[in-house]
Amino acid sequence: MERLVRFARYSSFEPSRAIAIWRGMTNYRQPAEWAPHDAVWIGFPSHPELWEDDLEPARAEVIAFARAVHAGGKGETVILVAADGASADRAAELAGDAAQVIVEPFGDIWLRDTAPIVVRGGDGRAATDFGFNWWGGKYALPGDESVGARLAARTGFPVRTRDWIFEGGAIDVDGAGIGVTTEQCLLNPNRNPGLDRAAIEDRLTEGLGVERLLWLGDGLANDHTDGHVDNLARFVAPGVLAIPEPAGNDDPNAAVYADARDRARAFGLEVVAIPSPGAVESDGEIIPASYMNFYVGNATVVVPLYGAANDEAAVAAIAALFPTRSVVGFRADHILTGGGSFHCISQQLPAA
Repeated sequence: MERLVRFARYSSFEPSRAIAIWRGMTNYRQPAEWAPHDAVWIGFPSHPELWEDDLEPARAEVIAFARAVHAGGKGETVILVAADGASADRAAELAGDAAQVIVEPFGDIWLRDTAPIVVRGGDGRAATDFGFNWWGGKYALPGDESVGARLAARTGFPVRTRDWIFEGGAIDVDGAGIGVTTEQCLLNPNRNPGLDRAAIEDRLTEGLGVERLLWLGDGLANDHTDGHVDNLARFVAPGVLAIPEPAGNDDPNAAVYADARDRARAFGLEVVAIPSPGAVESDGEIIPASYMNFYVGNATVVVPLYGAANDEAAVAAIAALFPTRSVVGFRADHILTGGGSFHCISQQLPAA
């Protein structure tokens, strides 16, 4: 309501007209991830110079993920997106009949952030394509800034182009009007320095149908995305938010989890605890490993694993939240060398 009041106050329309326009603008809503999907895009590692020795192992992890989501035809259509013809041939060879393969040039595989977000409304579905600036200018790879528009055009849906910087991994929604994000990411001056908290909330209402937005604080330590929420907190039902609990006294994100839990409860959400993998290191540096980067498919929920003590416990905890789906865990160590995991490399296309 506050956002509607702001819109009516500062628009050039008389109040009743402003309300009508606002309702038309906010007709579309991003469905929750557990809502039915027609398909999912999954990025396929395509650049040897980026992945080096991890290229083929990362490809194997991606294919295992794709096969689990396809579930022998019981899941959703899997569309592997390769950046070039040679990589597409390799993807088709590895995936067999578990996936379709398309070629769209990109910089890297993080389609959660670069692909469009498909929303639903009274007029059907639309592909919402946001601006992208390589996570605040960190990794400027050609193709990432335009792959969203190209994938949107492939859908055949109306395309809604938005002129502000936003990445899909920066938000999670419950499908009933509530979204969650982090201040570290969406209020970072390296994204939209001219937009304050209220302006961002207005744009998420208009773009994704978010009516109430929970602002968490920081994301995980050393997360190069500036704290994407899909590594920290995920909706598992309307009004129910899953947040990790520390794996021990040396968990590098213990304070982050505690702050997120306190904010979520103060917001009025039910909070469920998922084990944390604790301190996961690569070359002596803490990396942002998280079980929260799971993907919810039609038939299967796929949880990334890291060889940590809580791997099995995390799969069991997430399985309890999705009793009608198969919940499986797969290693994602090699994908993580690029900075993300299964949720980061995928973007679903909701069913009509």
